[in-house]
Amino acid sequence: MTGRFDTISFLSDFGLDDEFVGVVHSVIRSIAPHVVVVDITHGVTPHDTRAGGLALARSANYLNPGVVLAVVDPGVGTSRRPVAVEVGGGMSVLVGPDNGLLAPAVGMVGGATRAVELVSPNYRLESLGSTFDGRDVFAPAAAHLCNGVPLTDLGPEIDPATLMPGVLPVSREEEGALVGEVLWIDRFGNCQINIDPDEVDRLGSELTLMFGTEQRTAVRCGAYDEITVGRVGLVVDSSGLMSLAVARSSAAAELGLIEGSEIRLSTPEDSGVRGAPIKLRRKDEAQ
Repeated sequence: MTGRFDTISFLSDFGLDDEFVGVVHSVIRSIAPHVVVVDITHGVTPHDTRAGGLALARSANYLNPGVVLAVVDPGVGTSRRPVAVEVGGGMSVLVGPDNGLLAPAVGMVGGATRAVELVSPNYRLESLGSTFDGRDVFAPAAAHLCNGVPLTDLGPEIDPATLMPGVLPVSREEEGALVGEVLWIDRFGNCQINIDPDEVDRLGSELTLMFGTEQRTAVRCGAYDEITVGRVGLVVDSSGLMSLAVARSSAAAELGLIEGSEIRLSTPEDSGVRGAPIKLRRKDEAQ
């Protein structure tokens, strides 16, 4: 059987130790056997909707048109709404909890054109409990959409403006320094930050990086392997955002950074790194 979509892109915080991912795959296949499920990641930190939203946003422009199934759902079983959000005039539909998880990706692709609340019993599984909406609500909805079920059959339309926004930190300028934070740390230890590359370039190619009570010299580099030992590199990553990196090692481990750590970038003059000029005296000059 073929239908409206043939791809479901799946992201969650389920991990791979339990049966959760496999069960969701199986539910999808039982309803829409023609569909290919692409696993974006299931390694999102449990309950971390911000991290899940950022991962989804980083992926959004590269996902095959179809249905995006995203489940990071600490509010499962509560009054938070299960939703399906149409984007691109029907090019894709994002399915998941209305807790801010979907918002960054929806914004990346131009905003929602329609949204519904997933309440129709015809497109759910009978639930043995209220703790696994990924299996019982979201996977069936995603699969039925792939079979061509109209969006509005899944539940009543809701105003997209009422969807929960994502909460992402915004960088700021303070006393001549750019102040931001670590958004994400990849498996190599590179630290993506929320400071635009153009803002960094405006300050220069060699800057002072301050974090906590520490400071290091940070140098703008075009590639990871241009970073010299002992320096911190400022590299534009694959998402087009600035990242902190060190030579063939983990910047997060070396600098002691975690997601959410505040960082400051400034010119050496603004940070006082170069210090006051030294006045040389003749040996016989009075002290």
